[in-house]
Amino acid sequence: MIATFSRRACLRSGLAAAASFALPCALPLRASAQSAAQPFEQWVESFRPRAKARGVSDATYHRVMTGLKPDLGVFALQRSQPEFSEQLWQYLNRRVSEWRITYGKERAREFAPLLARIEKDTGVAPVTLLGLWGMETAFGDPVVQQNHFRPVIPSLAALAWGEPRRRAYWETELLNALVIIERGWSNPQEMRGSWAGAMGHTQWMPEVWLNIGYDYDGDGRASPFGKPDDALAGSARYLIQRGRYRRGEPWGCEVRLPAGASGGERKYAEWQKLGVARADKQPFTHPEAAAKLWVPVAGGPAFLIGQNFEAVKSYNPSMNYALAVCHLGERVLGAGAFVQAFPGSERAPTLAEVQEIQKRLTSLGFDTAGVDGRIGLETMKAVRDFQRKAAMAPADGYAGIKLLARLRQGL
Repeated sequence: MIATFSRRACLRSGLAAAASFALPCALPLRASAQSAAQPFEQWVESFRPRAKARGVSDATYHRVMTGLKPDLGVFALQRSQPEFSEQLWQYLNRRVSEWRITYGKERAREFAPLLARIEKDTGVAPVTLLGLWGMETAFGDPVVQQNHFRPVIPSLAALAWGEPRRRAYWETELLNALVIIERGWSNPQEMRGSWAGAMGHTQWMPEVWLNIGYDYDGDGRASPFGKPDDALAGSARYLIQRGRYRRGEPWGCEVRLPAGASGGERKYAEWQKLGVARADKQPFTHPEAAAKLWVPVAGGPAFLIGQNFEAVKSYNPSMNYALAVCHLGERVLGAGAFVQAFPGSERAPTLAEVQEIQKRLTSLGFDTAGVDGRIGLETMKAVRDFQRKAAMAPADGYAGIKLLARLRQGL
């Protein structure tokens, strides 16, 4: 889902924001669509020439679109995304979790040869690809896929038909999806993803799949599903083509600053002359590369960030997202937590502690949708409901160790 609008929408409703889910559709077809000029079945027929102009055969169009029922749940998801205000340390703790790091280490070992080959062929380092894979789908976690993905064609068709604000965008993405099917790269049954149409291990929107998809395993089709070969190699290609990723350079690093240090872009060697040093006391690995100073929270960790950090931002323009991706990738490969703590922060809860939080919330009548150690929207809503009932402030939905201590006291 690598486009600014779609990534923000999907991240609110999807995996990096902790999981989208289908809502029941009780409204009549016409009432659910936001601005449909004609009944859905008529719109399907009127859209046929657009697909034909893109090279979609009548046979493919008939097979995919005739009798299709639009996924009306997308309109409710657009209108009523639950919002949680997270401080940066909370955002990082929830995404760079013990569960995700542990599973990521398993996947990193399993696919080390693949990651090494992609780095040799493209220059994109495993640390970046592991961070993206972990952020987008928790390394292809089957539980995530089973519980939080939905058929993409009905979603895109509903949006293209009935979403007035960005109808041209949704129409184009539906056409891209139909072209993918026409090429034989996929089929409607396989094409499951977020409500906004992002699919596969690293959450490609149809436009990205179609234009940057990479048949890296040589089976005759580019696919973000199944083996992660195509998904990871395609995302590497994306980072290079649209993010201007630079082979061999680091994304950046945490640093310690001398008094009075200010921003700007300089070579690492120049930063060093000004008294800036890596927080882990290691030497700068690429002294001639350029980096900018970034202090996201006053009193918290400081970073030098380079072009490859900016490349990750091409996937999602959020600075916090890019930092989480880079930090998760490093943690999976054995690095430690940041040296400098964020002001007012807590350590991240362990997997066992998250499970205890979920178990205690469930026993008190707050539904977390399971005790799996994954902090998704259901767990966050349960936490917020408990916080409100227990008069805890702020009621921010954060499942941390202070919350666990309060839960152990009961209501």
